[in-house]
Amino acid sequence: SFFEIYGGKVFDLLNQKRKLRVLEDGKQQVQVVGLQESLVGNVADIMKLIHEGNCIRTSGTTSANQHSSRSHAVFQIILRKKGAKKGECHGKFSLIDLAGNERGRDTADSCRQTRLEGAEINKSLLALKECIRALGRKNSKHTPFRASKLTQVLRDSFVGSKAKTVMIATVSPGANSCEHSLNTLRYADRVKELTEGGAANQAKKAVAVSRINLQSGGDSESESDGYDDDDDDGEEGGAGGGAGAKDDLALLHRSLRMNKEEQQGLLMLHQAVTSIVELEEEFEEEHRKNIDMERKLLDEEERLLDSLDGIDCDLDKYTQRLDEILASKMSRMQNMRNQLTAFRKKLAQEEAASKSFNQRPGGKKGFPVF
Repeated sequence: SFFEIYGGKVFDLLNQKRKLRVLEDGKQQVQVVGLQESLVGNVADIMKLIHEGNCIRTSGTTSANQHSSRSHAVFQIILRKKGAKKGECHGKFSLIDLAGNERGRDTADSCRQTRLEGAEINKSLLALKECIRALGRKNSKHTPFRASKLTQVLRDSFVGSKAKTVMIATVSPGANSCEHSLNTLRYADRVKELTEGGAANQAKKAVAVSRINLQSGGDSESESDGYDDDDDDGEEGGAGGGAGAKDDLALLHRSLRMNKEEQQGLLMLHQAVTSIVELEEEFEEEHRKNIDMERKLLDEEERLLDSLDGIDCDLDKYTQRLDEILASKMSRMQNMRNQLTAFRKKLAQEEAASKSFNQRPGGKKGFPVF
C-alpha cells in the first residue's frame, strides 16, 4: 500500500488519490479505512508501485526548494499468512518519506495554503519527535500519538516488543547548509532514545487498554461500521488518563525550548490549523449532503409542476408541499451559512495566530528548531 498525509488528511496514492479515513477499531487498532493493497511478487513490482505513487504525490515550490515534498509518504510492505483468516498480518515493513520542515521565515509571508502546509508539517514532525522521546522513557505514562495523523497511523510501527525503527537523514556537505544539517542530525538522533523496554512497556499498556474496552463492551460499535472516530477523547495505546487529540497537542508544546508566551503562541497556531482541517472535512461533507438533498427536492418540485397540468390538480396539496420544500431549503441554507461563518472565523484566527507568532519580539520568526 502507498498513501500520503497532506494537510492532516490521508490520500491513497495507488487509487487516484482517493481520500481515506483514519479510525480505530474495537481492539483499539488504528486502521486506514479503504486503503487499496496491491499484490507484489518481486522487486520490480514494488518499484513500479513506488514510481506510480511518487508521480502523483503532492509537491510544490517554496522559497527554500524548487521541488519540495509537501506531504509525508508512507509505503508499506505487508506480509500475510497463507490460508489464515482474512486480514491477519504476519509482519509489516513501513518506508516513510517525511516532508521537509521549512523554516518559519521561508513560509511566514506566504499564502494561506503554504502557511497551513508548513504548520501541519511542523506539528506532525514535533509529534513524531515527542512520541519517540516518550517511548524512550521506561516510566512514561503517556505517548501523544493522537497529536497528528502521522503518529497515529504509525503507532503500530512503534508500539510492540518486536518493533524496530531506523531513521535515514539526508544532509548537505555545503557550509551554507550547516544549520540545516545540524538540525536534521539532532532530530534523527532522537531515534537512539528508543529502547526495547520502552516499546514493550507501551505494547503491554495497549493490550491492557484493549482488554478493558472489550470487557466493558468496547467492541459494540462493530454493529455499525466497527470503528471509532479518531478524534474521540479516550484512552489509546500507551495513553494514560484518557487524553484526547487536543490534550496531546498541548502536551507537545510544553517540551519546546521556548518561553511560555512563545509556547502559547505556537499552540494557538497549531490548534487553529487543526480546527481548520476538522471544520473543512465537516463542512465538505455537509455541503455534499446539501447538494444531494437539493437534487432530490428539485426532482420533487418538477413533479409538482407537472401535476398542475392535470385536470384533477389539487392546488391545496400543491401549495402546501411547495411551502414545505421552500421552508426546508431555507432552513438548510441558514445552517450552511452558519457553518460557513464559523469556518471563515477559524480562517481569520489562523491568519492572526500566524502573524502574531511570526512577528514576536526579539526578531524571532517562524517555527522552532526541534
